[in-house]
Amino acid sequence: MSRLSFTLEKESPGSKARAARFTTAHGEVRTPVFMPVGTQATVKNMNVDGLKAIGAQVLLANTYHLLLRPGPEVFRKFGGIHRFMHWDRPVLTDSGGFQIFSLPESRVMTEAGAQFRSYVDGEVHFLSPESSIAMQKTIGSDIMMVLDQCIASTASLAEAEAAMHLTHRWAERSLRARGDSPAALFGIVQGACHRDLRLRSAEYLRALPFDGLAIGGLAVGETHEQRYEFTGLTTDHLPKDLPRYLMGVGTPIDILESVHRGVDMFDCIIPTQLAQRGTAFSSHGRLHLRRAAYKFADEPLDAACDCSTCRDYSRAYLHHLIKSDEVLGWNLLSVHNLAFYQRLMAEIRAAILAGDFPAYYERQRVALVREDEANPAVHPAPAKARVTPRRGDYEIQTSPQGFSSIRQLSSGEVMHSVSAPEDEANRLYVEQSRLALRLRRRSSDDEQPLVAWDVGLGAASNAMAAVHRVETELATAGPAALRPLHLISFERDLDPLILAARHASHFPHLRHGAPHGLLNKGRWGHASGLIDWRLLRGDFLEHLEGAPAPDLIFFDPFSAKTDTALWHTDVFARIHRHCQPAPAELYTYAAGTAVRAALLLAGFFVAEGVSTGPKATTTVAFTQRGTSGDAPQLLGADWLARWRRSDAKYPAGLTAAQQTAFEQRIERHPQFAP
Repeated sequence: MSRLSFTLEKESPGSKARAARFTTAHGEVRTPVFMPVGTQATVKNMNVDGLKAIGAQVLLANTYHLLLRPGPEVFRKFGGIHRFMHWDRPVLTDSGGFQIFSLPESRVMTEAGAQFRSYVDGEVHFLSPESSIAMQKTIGSDIMMVLDQCIASTASLAEAEAAMHLTHRWAERSLRARGDSPAALFGIVQGACHRDLRLRSAEYLRALPFDGLAIGGLAVGETHEQRYEFTGLTTDHLPKDLPRYLMGVGTPIDILESVHRGVDMFDCIIPTQLAQRGTAFSSHGRLHLRRAAYKFADEPLDAACDCSTCRDYSRAYLHHLIKSDEVLGWNLLSVHNLAFYQRLMAEIRAAILAGDFPAYYERQRVALVREDEANPAVHPAPAKARVTPRRGDYEIQTSPQGFSSIRQLSSGEVMHSVSAPEDEANRLYVEQSRLALRLRRRSSDDEQPLVAWDVGLGAASNAMAAVHRVETELATAGPAALRPLHLISFERDLDPLILAARHASHFPHLRHGAPHGLLNKGRWGHASGLIDWRLLRGDFLEHLEGAPAPDLIFFDPFSAKTDTALWHTDVFARIHRHCQPAPAELYTYAAGTAVRAALLLAGFFVAEGVSTGPKATTTVAFTQRGTSGDAPQLLGADWLARWRRSDAKYPAGLTAAQQTAFEQRIERHPQFAP
């Protein structure tokens, strides 16, 4: 039975985010929680009163450092760390595994443990699972961590597997060494960036009587995208009734993304480390106080913050302290940064409990990566002209509403010109196609993949909207409830995606490993095995018949004016033939009479689609009538009457005889039959 009395209060719909609480000997902890790092029984440049004032619930201390200084005798004298540092709230102690990993030149690893030389006095010490637990008992922490072998997240499969097995053996020894201690003990899932190892490690450790499980071996060399992927993969295989701790993470956006993937506990030195460098997190974006722009700034650091730094000091004064290398500047920014983190955790928890975390997540995943937006100094140096990011025939264009799009220079066409790209992609393609519903397995033997074509990859807005929806469904329903998605993107010019990916701060949907994997290898697979995203590079018409027949088609090339070849009746007819005999649906932003007539002539049944902001209406086409019971209403007599009056009722270049034949085929289309 858990020594923490863990209670899961709420799981967020549309996310794996959780709100919970657990109880230690020194008080209750509400999650998600960020633990300030007090490595040596102190948080850098903070006192206990300041930590309590900003709402810190748990502090993290480190067994390795406290073993070397002040040593176990001091903790025995004071009866533990709480009296020693005058902190009466919970403490978690790391085991020292990461510190041993970080000293490759001064340690020797064996099955028994790790021998290393002290950085304090040069003496040789030995740390084993048993002695690590003994020291943590002496420290008197509320939550202890097993000793593990931490390795680089990019380590080879063989190295990672060996370290994982050693960690498992040490975990069992740590449990035996814990004995009847009232302190909780967490196991640590290892496996580097190897999917199978992570799953095996989680399966092994969840069968042991731990009070919580941590995810170790991340934030040590992998990309952000890999970190998010393996965090989500691991939490999928951890028990729901135990707390989950992602060790050593991280930035505010890292924490938000990890909460979204089911993590409860975090620690990191970043808030105080960046404070020392003059950087502050704020609701206005990340601020760099060394900038001359703040020399005369009379406003508070963050108008949305009520910490003592923001209440009492101006940006100008903080700028002065940082430029003067005054310790007070480090202190004041540390107070603020830690307060920012605690407020972020409180907001996340409140959003989960209120049931609206997904909306909060979508807002914050943009806000938390904003950079310094300060105005220039009163007497600025001549400003350099801002260079618009460009690549080939494309540039980034930012709207007055704040979202960015890709513009083709030669045609002037803008991809998603009125609505944010991810908003338009979700409404037009993902939601209208009922992608979430189609992904659900109808029976236990329904494992046929759903095939979706993404015609016109562009900056990957539509494809990534589909990827995000699968990940949301994974968090909500779990992998057993879903069919695989095979996503096939067609694109002959990758410059828009390369440009957008290089400036991902403009495009929130690209802060993910998938588009980068697609660019590097032409293919990307989700760690769950439920998404296989493939790029077919080149002319769509050359690849059409060679691609697997689709269930859904997101048809999003440039307009008929710019990309005329893709909007002809014969192209739609080829698509229609390739889909037979299975039913398929095509969704497109185009709603013009000529496009709808071309689809009808190709054999599709055509309906009016939803509005998307820039378009009052869009188009949906079905290869078979009645493909879906809740499909939109097919075009009827009203549309046919408008088509008869239209100046664009025929494709250009038809003879009189061809026009007559064209008209007869439209008039006789089965969808207009009385």
